Amino acid sequence: MKSFLKLFFLLPVIALFISCEKEPEAPDNNDINLSGKGIYVLNEGLFSMNNSTLTWYDFESGQDVTDWFEIQNDRKLGDTGNDLKIYGGKVYVVMSGSSQVEVLNAANGKSLMQIPFFDGEVPRQPRSVAFLHNKAFVCSFDGTVAVIDTTSLQVEKYITVGRNPDGITTANNKIYVANSGGLDFPNYDNTVSVISFDSMEEIKTITVGSNPYTLETDENGLVYVISRGNYDDEGMYLHIIDSQSDELIHTFTEFQAMNFTLGESHAYVYHIDWMSGGVTSILVVDLETRGVVSENFISDGTEIESIYGIYADKTTGNVFIADAKGFVSTGRVYCFDSDGKKKYSFPTGLNPGSMGVYYTQNGE
Repeated sequence: MKSFLKLFFLLPVIALFISCEKEPEAPDNNDINLSGKGIYVLNEGLFSMNNSTLTWYDFESGQDVTDWFEIQNDRKLGDTGNDLKIYGGKVYVVMSGSSQVEVLNAANGKSLMQIPFFDGEVPRQPRSVAFLHNKAFVCSFDGTVAVIDTTSLQVEKYITVGRNPDGITTANNKIYVANSGGLDFPNYDNTVSVISFDSMEEIKTITVGSNPYTLETDENGLVYVISRGNYDDEGMYLHIIDSQSDELIHTFTEFQAMNFTLGESHAYVYHIDWMSGGVTSILVVDLETRGVVSENFISDGTEIESIYGIYADKTTGNVFIADAKGFVSTGRVYCFDSDGKKKYSFPTGLNPGSMGVYYTQNGE
């Protein structure tokens, strides 16, 4: 059983059960024009199957396009979509299997640039992207962070960090990189690299738990990071790093954490305990008091079959939850208000994970 769990958790896969109430289907119209208000959903697809897709859901019309990228660009997106972020009117789509970053015009989904991530002929396997001062920073499994100018979309340099970095964020004029060591199972890394924006060099490493993964920064410049442990005797925990001192200042030991997203004043953290028969939870944590204010965010009985991603829209307070629906069929994204009540849902592609809202220019 433990061997199965170790293999299973090498992929960011979890399942969650949550409702049953029937709702109207969102209309599907591939001729939709973007209103300038909506959400992009990156559907990971299946590894090495070249079937990642990009869904657009328009807030004003309530319409969705399940493969917006292919419709707008007359070609497929690529293999294994790993991350999606929006910055400066552009959508940055990180394709780990294809080893490239696809940059799109956020207003219409058309490709502006394909940035290859190869060291000679060896794929770097990009994993995640973050932004600071008109630079995009992309961490790759080869132990590097690429610095990309967001105007020219050219890679300016590569910065060496730790083993198999899997997550990245920015705070206080610095870049923080989660070094997972995930390709060296069970000998995981347990550090977060700190890169100075001014020098574009690693200046420090911070020790956290084993296998650090997702990173996000709150409004006060605190960096939150999940370490996924060793899938055996070391748990999965959410940590806080102070970006002023670059010290680990808090670890939430009262709950396990598989993944999370930050809202304006709360963190939404999900976890599934396979050893206890699949007990699943989505916790709500107050960012100021650091206390758990709810152990079950979804308050209306809505059922999620296989949670695969979560995203909080700080503009509206809405929380989007991606349901992979068993990982082999069309997924679905559910929108909840801040009280955990479902507002609507819409179909996506296979294994929806990363999401990003777009409001015309996103205020960037």
